[in-house]
Amino acid sequence: MTIHGIGVDLLFVPRMVGLVRRRGTDKLASRILSPSERIVFRRDLVEHATSMDAATRFLGVRWAVKEAAYKALYPLRPTWKELTYTTFDPQTGSKPVLVFHPNSDVTMSNQRPKLHVSVSHDGEYIFAHVVAEDGV
Repeated sequence: MTIHGIGVDLLFVPRMVGLVRRRGTDKLASRILSPSERIVFRRDLVEHATSMDAATRFLGVRWAVKEAAYKALYPLRPTWKELTYTTFDPQTGSKPVLVFHPNSDVTMSNQRPKLHVSVSHDGEYIFAHVVAEDGV
């Protein structure tokens, strides 16, 4: 395994709360979520009338993960929607997954990099760590 890069991000949740208040939940979600993340967001949070806290945390996790991915993938510059994060699934036991779906042909060695992700929450902070492995 050849490491292309490592990225980390620390998000102060009150910062995301302010962003959600200024931009609105739907507008922010449509800006930063991939199409499949949008489906999960609508299904699990919007339609089931979960708290604004849960929606803000959902968006915050994706924000932190994608910021960490940008750092790990540099000099590649993915868009928000080219990265899709899937959280831990307690039913299957599958670990969190981050996938890069480039809209262009410009990738390392013409192969899509494999991403490894870890996220931690503690109070008002979300920490994301991403390792980018050269194309596999």
